[in-house]
Amino acid sequence: MEERSLRITGANTTFFNKITKTLTKMLTPTKIGINGMLITIKRNALIKAYENYIKDIEIDKEELEKKYDEAYTLYLETLDKYVMDSIYKKVKNEIATEFEKDALSRYYEVTSLKEKEYMDYKYRKQKYLLELDKENINNIAKEKVKDKYNKFYISKMDSLYKAILKNYSIKIADTTNIYDSSKEWVYTKIFYTLEDYIQNILPIKMSVGQKEEFKDIEDDYNKFESYTVGKLDTKDKIEKNMILLGLSRKLFTHSIPLIVAEQCYEKLLKDARVLVQDTKMAAKRENAYNMLINLIEDYNIRLLSTKVYWENMKERDKYKKFWDKYKEITKLKDVDFVEYKRQKEVLFIKNDIRKIDNSKVDYSRIITYYKRKLLDYGAIRELKNRFKSIGKYTGRINKENRVIV
Repeated sequence: MEERSLRITGANTTFFNKITKTLTKMLTPTKIGINGMLITIKRNALIKAYENYIKDIEIDKEELEKKYDEAYTLYLETLDKYVMDSIYKKVKNEIATEFEKDALSRYYEVTSLKEKEYMDYKYRKQKYLLELDKENINNIAKEKVKDKYNKFYISKMDSLYKAILKNYSIKIADTTNIYDSSKEWVYTKIFYTLEDYIQNILPIKMSVGQKEEFKDIEDDYNKFESYTVGKLDTKDKIEKNMILLGLSRKLFTHSIPLIVAEQCYEKLLKDARVLVQDTKMAAKRENAYNMLINLIEDYNIRLLSTKVYWENMKERDKYKKFWDKYKEITKLKDVDFVEYKRQKEVLFIKNDIRKIDNSKVDYSRIITYYKRKLLDYGAIRELKNRFKSIGKYTGRINKENRVIV
């Protein structure tokens, strides 16, 4: 009897579990509907509070800002509840779409940052929830609602991306040992965040703004778009990151201060030099070299020429001489382009050799490559290796028994 009773109890439990699961599946759409209504209400309240806040009036500005912040907090809480009440339960009950499965996966990815990277978590969770509702709006909302929401969305996303990049910049600029081992990963995060902004936020911003606002970045933006299709090799990725850094100097000047942008450029220069000296095929190595020359120009012209404060005054004086020489060479651009290109490359190569000659990284192969280029351009002389027993010779001998003077 006891065994039979246990079997019956087990059967009843299984039966009720099935019933409960079925009811949950039936009720889940209702919960989604309720959450959807709440999100719409909170979103409309947020848009109204935002429009009141940005009005060009000084009366009760603090009160309007407070109402806007409160509306934003309630809106995020509703979105968060939607993820946990609706998306999570749909995934658990195996009735979720691929979009919902991906949304929950990204939610857990963001929340996993809470314990180890709280600031990153704080901003990225807001970004995630806004992106989630933006997807819903694109699918179901009327054009008028989209237009109103986009103004808020751009403003809030701008501030979130700036906060995320500023957080990464602090880690890069930190001189303690805490972040040293992870700085390589922080560089990757900076480039990833910049790319994410340029791909997903800037197009919306450009669609609602005046064309003149984006005149300064139009060329760089068009260049970047060419790197969003097809498979990219290492050279392409470095070039893409170079363009992203150039755009960041105009879009995120304060979030990525010059000292951090300089370190990001130096990281790309290191990667580019290593690529040139490690590439075996002559044609690919030449392409990598041309990319490196463009990067050196970008670094010196876009960044160092705007640098006001120099810790090392000798380096400042050396750069001033470099800059004067560069300006002199640019006068040839419209007169004799071939000579302009030759002299510019010679200037860049000599300047880069000076910087890397005593580096901790082994750049011996690229220095040899540089010197071959200087020989081809007639910028240095080659003497055959003829030693005499009398006298002292001060030349440097390379691996091919040539003396570079």
